[in-house]
Amino acid sequence: MADMIQVTYRDALKEAMREAMKRDENVVIMGEEVGVWGGTYAVTRGLYDEFGGRRVIDTPIAEMGIIGVATGAAMGGMKPIAEIMTINFALVAMDQIINNTAKIHSMFGGTMRAPVVIRTAAGWGQLAATHSQSFEAWFAHVPGLIVVMPSTPYDAKGLLTTAMYSQNPVVFIEHSRLYGEKGQVPQGEFRVPFGVADVKRDGKDLTIVTYSRMVHVALNAANELAKENINVEIVDLRSLRPIDWETVYNSIRKTHRALVLTEDWMTYGISAEVAARIGYETFDYLDAPVERLTQLEVPLPYASNLEKLSFPDEAKVMQQVKAMLA
Repeated sequence: MADMIQVTYRDALKEAMREAMKRDENVVIMGEEVGVWGGTYAVTRGLYDEFGGRRVIDTPIAEMGIIGVATGAAMGGMKPIAEIMTINFALVAMDQIINNTAKIHSMFGGTMRAPVVIRTAAGWGQLAATHSQSFEAWFAHVPGLIVVMPSTPYDAKGLLTTAMYSQNPVVFIEHSRLYGEKGQVPQGEFRVPFGVADVKRDGKDLTIVTYSRMVHVALNAANELAKENINVEIVDLRSLRPIDWETVYNSIRKTHRALVLTEDWMTYGISAEVAARIGYETFDYLDAPVERLTQLEVPLPYASNLEKLSFPDEAKVMQQVKAMLA
């Protein structure tokens, strides 16, 4: 087994890209300020100096163009990693992502592929209503796209490596508040497969199904609940399309209660799909209705106190769990 090292989420992503670029000269990075500046969140810092401007390409501020060029390059045999500064700016490129990148393989009868990796950051941190949005449900809704949201440095590196081997387009959503998170990661290249959830904590009383930053909120809450002899299991979905339903169902069959915890909006969100599937597939095992805890359905305020109130936190999770077990 490869030696494990302690790295940040940010550096785990960078190492995955560096290793892919060394392995395959067709791997290129393109996006706004990914080169000389090193990326908005410093994920690509140093790669321009190592690989040069022909492989780490600073683009104009034109998201539609970035995805269009990346899709065309992928169809021609390249393996582009297209960085969109934040998921909010992906709105400008939606026509390319939805109508071209996602559909090329199907519309060409399987004879053409567009294996683009679209890296982007979701999340919040006093960036206000138009820059702090969670659109993962939009992309997970679309056939033809793979959508992943890793919560740890290990999963970030392993999933990004898998994305760069994939022959399908991948929307790879990072979280802006996780870049400094540290964790153990193997040295060298390794893969975490798509569609395989991870049980981040074993439990017997209730299952929390979640992903991305909310995994950490759930773990913190579970540790506090354990002091009161409440044992919570936490399932990290890791990929949102495809979803590993069997791991979710098996957990519910054991605990008999489910809380779906997400940072997106509740209505028509990821939590709606997960709750509906749990309710249908594990109905006979449930001792209580499936519950959901999500972001408030408001344009996100800029004021830090109001922003914080808009999201689930450890106290809200603990309160919800206790209510479900009462």
